Amino acid sequence: MLETNFWIIFLTGLLGGGHCMGMCGGIITALTLNLPAGQQRWLILLSYNVGRIGSYVLIGAALGGLAGAGLSLLTTRPAQLALLVLANLMLIAMGLYLAGLSSAITALEKLGRPVWARLQPLLTRLLPIRSPRGALLAGTLWGWLPCGLVYSASLSALASGKATQGGLLMLAFGLGTLPNLLLMGVFADTLRQWLQQRLVRLLAGLLVAGMGLTRLLLLAAGH
Repeated sequence: MLETNFWIIFLTGLLGGGHCMGMCGGIITALTLNLPAGQQRWLILLSYNVGRIGSYVLIGAALGGLAGAGLSLLTTRPAQLALLVLANLMLIAMGLYLAGLSSAITALEKLGRPVWARLQPLLTRLLPIRSPRGALLAGTLWGWLPCGLVYSASLSALASGKATQGGLLMLAFGLGTLPNLLLMGVFADTLRQWLQQRLVRLLAGLLVAGMGLTRLLLLAAGH
């Protein structure tokens, strides 16, 4: 089931482009303002995302390692199943939000706001970005932005019970988000218009919710 989880989490990140635009659109605009054109621009954009995905991997490895090394309760099969069920319920809630059918998931994102309130000033001090190094640092901070999609993937990392698997699951998620967020730095207006189309949001959201439901059915079947 682990390989299936990697693909589902990757696709969740990929299909969550509409949510990423809403959550990260303002940050991307600030980070990419007045960037140079050409190869240097792409290098800086890539550095942002390497830093962001690196933070995701760190979160996943820490959660998986914590469950495996320190919290014996979370390494038991019933506890792991409970976390996976919760992660998939969150995934369904996120899919319904993406589809414009429910906003319940937004309450969860408020939990991370105190941490982000401390990190956001550090990110602001790095602006304007003029080098890949600065972009890497900014991206590392960006990775801690409160996000329901990240929280759902993080629960799967925690349920894995291993630092390596937790890190790889979050890497899969980060790579899934990469195409949308990388392209937003170049085609922000065009991509925003496309991702915010009602039909696109509805289909993407239902697919994400469907993947959460599929994982629940697999768990129920014992796979």
